[in-house]
Formats: sequence, C-alpha cells, structure tokens
Amino acid sequence: MGEEIVDRSEGFGERLLGLLLDRARLLPPQLIAPLIADEVARIGGRDVSILLQDYAQERLVPLPGKKLHVSEPQAISDSPAGRAFLRAASVEATQAGGGVRIYLPLLDGSDQVGVMALTLDAVGDDIRRLLRRLAGLVADMLVTKSAYTDQFFLARRREPMSVSAEIQWNLLPPLAMSVPQISVAGVLEPAYRVAGDSFDYALNDNILHIAVIDAMGHGLDAATMATVAIGAYRHARRVFISLAEKYAFMDAAISQQFGPDHFVTAQLMHINIATGQMELVNAGHPAPLLIREGKVIRQLESATTLPVGFGGEEPKVREHTLQPGDRVLCYTDGIIEEHVEHEEQFGEERLIGCVNRLREEPSQSLRADLRRLSHMLKKQRGGRTSDDATLFMIEWRGGAADHLAIPD
Repeated sequence: MGEEIVDRSEGFGERLLGLLLDRARLLPPQLIAPLIADEVARIGGRDVSILLQDYAQERLVPLPGKKLHVSEPQAISDSPAGRAFLRAASVEATQAGGGVRIYLPLLDGSDQVGVMALTLDAVGDDIRRLLRRLAGLVADMLVTKSAYTDQFFLARRREPMSVSAEIQWNLLPPLAMSVPQISVAGVLEPAYRVAGDSFDYALNDNILHIAVIDAMGHGLDAATMATVAIGAYRHARRVFISLAEKYAFMDAAISQQFGPDHFVTAQLMHINIATGQMELVNAGHPAPLLIREGKVIRQLESATTLPVGFGGEEPKVREHTLQPGDRVLCYTDGIIEEHVEHEEQFGEERLIGCVNRLREEPSQSLRADLRRLSHMLKKQRGGRTSDDATLFMIEWRGGAADHLAIPD
C-alpha cells in the first residue's frame, strides 16, 4: 500500500517531509509525536513507536504520546530495535499477523538518538529511502525540542538521578560521533549517580580535540569541579592552540577557584584525523591503552605531569602515530580500583583481558563494542560501581577528509 502511494505521485516524499518540517517548527514538544504518527499514516504506516536510549545504555524505552504505539522497553543487546540502534542501520522483521515491522535508527549527525518503529503492509526501495529521510528529520526534531522540554529526559530516566549526575549529563557532548576518518564513543557509570568524571571533544578542521577528566571527591563538590574543568578546557580550546596551554589554563582555573587541596586528573589529546598523528598530555590519569587488530598492544605513555590544580610545570607533550584501524581506550581509575573478591582491586590486567575478549564477537560499531565492554566490566566487578567509572574510546580509520559518501 505505502509503496503504491509513493510511486503514484512523483515528489510525494519531498512534499511529505516538507510538510512535516513546516508544521513541526512551531509545535510544542508534546505534539511532535502525534504529528509524526499522522505523517507516517500518509504512507500507509501504523503502530508508530519512538524508542529512546535510557541513561544506563541498557534499554530502548518508548516515548509516551498521543497516537504513538507504546510497547515494553526493548533490550539493546537482544532485540530488532537494539540491532538497528547499535548498527545504525534499518532492521526489518516480518510480522506473524502480516506486514513488516521496520526499525529505523534516529541519527542526529552520527549520534544515535534512538529508534523509530512502524509497520507497513509492503516495503520497497522508494519507501525505504523515504523512511531513512523521515527518521533523520525526526531525530533532528527530537534533539531540537529537547533543549526546552523535560519530556524526553523523563522518558529516558529509569531510576532516580542525583543532582551531581544531572549536572554531569548536561555537561556532556553526544556520547558518540563518527566521520569517515574517526569515531569516538563514551560511557559514564554509574549513570544515575556519576559525579566527577566527564569527557569532551570537538572536531575542528582536521584536528580532533579530546579531554577526559576525573575530579577528586564525590557528589556535588566533584561535579562542580568537573564543571569548572570542562568549562576552562572549552574556553582554552576555543582561544589557544597547544595542549600545554590548555593544561595551564585548566590548572589555573581549578587552583584559583578551589585552592591547593583540590585537583582534577586529566588526559588531553589532539589527533590529526588525516594523518593519525596524536599528541598526548597525561595529568595524573591512568595511561590510555592502544588496541590494534582487537588486542591491547601497549600503554600510550607520556611524561609525568601533575594533576590539574597543583600548579605543575609546563607539561611535555608526547607524540604517537596511529595506524588505520587502531583504537585508543581512555578510562578513569574507578574502572581498575573497584574492589572485587577478597578486597582485591580489579586492576589493569583484568581490564586488558576484557578488552581482548571483544574479539570473540564480530564488531558492530565502536559504540556497540564500547557498550559491550562496559557491561562486561560491570559483570566482572560483580555489578559494583562504587566510584565513577568512565570509558572513552577512539577509532582512527585513516583516509582523506574530502572523500565523503552521502547516502541517498
């Protein structure tokens, strides 16, 4: 049915998307869902669901709304919706009662917002192309409207969240970013109680700027310090050039605001996405791990630098060269210092063992692999996360920046 509608009128898809965009611009957030359901019905679709990732990255939870089909939360690790989310690709499932259930990733740029699901009697290439464009528009609308509503936040939250965690989540950039040359992905634990850990990144021309931090302490004190550290980092990134200048600016901000007894450990990086050249400053943080062909081959060492806030000397920048396909894993000390059986620390060897075990299953995406690693580590720790435990992974693929493939 839907395919016949599209084929019968050339340009129908463009008019539908244009109408949706025109109507959505001034609509309040609570009317976006029924608008989407109405427009999907124009191509013969029904039972429309909008599924958003929960903060723990375990389930896709349905967004409630008039005219939306609200089902049970879907496990990201074991559901058609989860496969569409992790692979960033559409998944189709034939329904027992007839029709095809289509799960479309909602991509804002390269970050997965969630999944849109709908049922059609028949699916053809024209419908698939139209639905991909529709899903992109829906993702953009959700991201835009989320800036001034709590509706989407409340749908994603599955347990009470601490004030410090509220601060940290609002501080973060998108959890994942991907361009042809490089991808990044991050995970924060415990999702609803995180306080002092954070990360930030920005791609300016061919340079990817990265910071991973861990503010001392717990609760609001740590969240406040992390906020100042990230704010100072962003200011320095937008004014200065070198890693050493960024370090010095963050160091002065923490020292002046909190005094000599407070500090933030940090990793600061520049990666040239065209060449794979990396610059690294490690300020009291565990050294990142270099992963090649699915195996940890070494730590990326750098000269010893005092944590931010201690008034250290100008840091020495260490250079490394990545090979296409290399991954770099950054992590905070909460990962390796968690106590397991007999009060023994989890340790770096266990972490490396878990990273190497990722090779046992085919890679779906960087984000999917990092999520699997996070859940594996949590299971190995007996489900305990008593301190902030952050993972941030980078994958450099190589290649020229101007060779971009834009799908239909």
